[in-house]
Amino acid sequence: MTADIIYASVVDHRHDKKAPAPPRFKLVPFRNILLSTAPAYLVKGIIPSAGMVIVWGPPKCGKSFWTYDLAMHITLGRSYRGRRVQHGPVVYLALEGGRGFRARVEAWRRRHLDDHDGEVPFYLLDVPVDLIADRAALIQAVGEQLGGQPPAAVVIDTLNRALVGDENKGEDMAKFIRAADMIRVAFACAVIVVHHCGIQGGRPRGHTSLPGADDAQIAVERNATGNIVVTVEHMKDGEAGAVIVSRLEPVDLGTDDEGDAISSCVIVPADGDALGRRPKVSGAAKLALELLERAILDAGEQAPASNHIPRDIGTVPVSLWRSYCYEGTITESDGRDTKRKAFLRVSRRLQELGLIGIWHDRVWIAGHAGQGGTNAA
Repeated sequence: MTADIIYASVVDHRHDKKAPAPPRFKLVPFRNILLSTAPAYLVKGIIPSAGMVIVWGPPKCGKSFWTYDLAMHITLGRSYRGRRVQHGPVVYLALEGGRGFRARVEAWRRRHLDDHDGEVPFYLLDVPVDLIADRAALIQAVGEQLGGQPPAAVVIDTLNRALVGDENKGEDMAKFIRAADMIRVAFACAVIVVHHCGIQGGRPRGHTSLPGADDAQIAVERNATGNIVVTVEHMKDGEAGAVIVSRLEPVDLGTDDEGDAISSCVIVPADGDALGRRPKVSGAAKLALELLERAILDAGEQAPASNHIPRDIGTVPVSLWRSYCYEGTITESDGRDTKRKAFLRVSRRLQELGLIGIWHDRVWIAGHAGQGGTNAA
């Protein structure tokens, strides 16, 4: 049999078969590997747009309150302590104290949503979940019940309640990480895992494969003054070191069916001395703070009564402070865009340290930074 006859026979045989299934793994040619300019964060400097984030700390330190507050900012697309936020649905697995969590939701609703008429794309799951065994069912449920819109974040609160196994065993922790990673891949989202600390208190509890697999790690603790101090310890694709200082503020929710009081708390930014001392700043941040003091002396006025701005404190429009900073050379460049970026950096830094507060278009010294609507741009 000649080579031509053999080739024709093979071709005819292939035509008789069904078309091959598409490959499971699709390779991207070099020419198609392009830089993405889409934002790589959900909350800039705190939560990446995709990946596993560990929020850890000792019991009763406020880590769940803080994580829920952050999740609501993502849900609503509200700026968080002067940081940009990408808007998207959040699925929250509240696996510890579902009844108390519902009170927490009600407290947030009353404090922050009085003037909000639209939908709130926040979804609660407060029944037991074994993440390893239930991951496929969970992914299916989220995909179907969110109407095809993928979540921006899935919160697992806490790891211990979602793991049927031993968190100190490498094999069990590897299975948990794999299950969390499947959720991340399915929705291209952030998976935020709330976790406890070890006996020594210096790192997340359990096998060391957990911090080795995360994309960001955030520590939460209570300081000597009772405030909640959150520190971004590391971030694979960003700069770590952000510090957010908060406190719990009680909210009265009325009474239950038997007449007993119901209450919960919301997270609010703490005062400027929340770390037990007034943080020191230098360089452009110090100059910007001095220029804010000057602007308030020149044109400060008391803001209208508000739950977000301390009483009897002088405030000025953010635009006025910005103009003082532009004229006060917080940067050596004369370019307007460079000045704008420099102003954003120092305003965020001063907010993170609790030295200033911003609510909508007003700014003040050593007060409470705003929640929704904060904008220093």
